[in-house]
Amino acid sequence: RNKKPKTENNNPLKEYLLDDQVAFILKKANQRHASIFSNLIQTIKHLQIFALAKLYELGSLSQNELGRFIAMDAANIKSVINHLKRLNLVRTTTTRMMDDAILLAHPSGESYSRTIHSEGFPSNRKTLSPLSEEEQIIFISLLQKISSLA
Repeated sequence: RNKKPKTENNNPLKEYLLDDQVAFILKKANQRHASIFSNLIQTIKHLQIFALAKLYELGSLSQNELGRFIAMDAANIKSVINHLKRLNLVRTTTTRMMDDAILLAHPSGESYSRTIHSEGFPSNRKTLSPLSEEEQIIFISLLQKISSLA
């Protein structure tokens, strides 16, 4: 936890300290992990990696389904997919049953996904390294519990 300011806070809302707020703490933790991850995998951004990894994990999906699986709104998932298509990591096809394009991992995307999976694990280990093994298990469990309520 960061050091508290040395000045006296006479504000009636002083119990609201930013350093103690869940959203602020999660934002800082996320920034730390994103930095670690991007130092290991420098070619694409973490949101693009999320999309590619989930597509590789589940197989072909519609753009809307993929967005729901990775908790991304329609505008952002469209932008992410367009970028992945430009990099030739995903491709689309349409079916008569669905108006929404079906996303498929391009063979180069599948190869890239395997690389991401192997390089992504060290970033998790490094992010969680300040915690003991038991704390890591508890931490991940608690984050999953909080995120499943959304």
